[in-house]
Amino acid sequence: MNMKPITEDDLQAYVDNALDAERHCDVAEYLRENPEADARVTAYRTQAASLRFALDPVAREPVPSRLNLRTIAAAHPPAPARRPRQFRLAAAAVLLLAIGATGGWMIKGYTLPPTEGVAALAQEASASYGTFAPDRLHPVEVRADGGDTLHQLASATLGRAAAIPDLSKAGYRLMGGRVVPTAHGPGLMLMYDDDKGSRLVMLTRPMMVDQNKPMVASETGYIRGWSWAKNGLGYSLVGALPHDDLHPIADAVRSQT
Repeated sequence: MNMKPITEDDLQAYVDNALDAERHCDVAEYLRENPEADARVTAYRTQAASLRFALDPVAREPVPSRLNLRTIAAAHPPAPARRPRQFRLAAAAVLLLAIGATGGWMIKGYTLPPTEGVAALAQEASASYGTFAPDRLHPVEVRADGGDTLHQLASATLGRAAAIPDLSKAGYRLMGGRVVPTAHGPGLMLMYDDDKGSRLVMLTRPMMVDQNKPMVASETGYIRGWSWAKNGLGYSLVGALPHDDLHPIADAVRSQT
């Protein structure tokens, strides 16, 4: 039986994990054979993850009581029909202002993500982790057992020879890597895992801001990380580990870069 053609709707549903198991496998196989489509899907997933991480802190906040519609309605009861028209218009204006304030509160998360430096790199690394670490079918595009291919990918992405850190002493083995899009150009994502199924992601990209920066901690939801910059390259190691457990692993990475 011939496979149905893969459409843009299939790709979008793949990104949203909305396909049944059989169709998901069909799309995954199609992406393995079509690098251009795979790159497009990677961009979709990274964008979706970035928005999700940017808005998650806002979604978790309680709605301020002053913006609760019941509170607003109680404070401004409807004007009786016999009142002059201007009073009804004033009440409508109050309600519209309240709705506008509520909308402003809801979308304030769009301004939350940092746009430059190591802070932005940490956000991008968290988005990459959220996108690819849960993927059990195609988390990396170049496997670690591919000979020199991963080193070639790293050099081509970063524009210079780049080290591939060895984290075996920390109990993590290299799975492979892929190129991920960021607002500051392509970055190199490396993924590691251990015998317990825990995964780590390291994102590296050239830095225009914070070209040399000491290690700083970051936290986005359940994802924690350590990020720094050295000689124009930024590094961010993230995972679902406590900061204290992740710090010595980040030190091991920094010693090799």
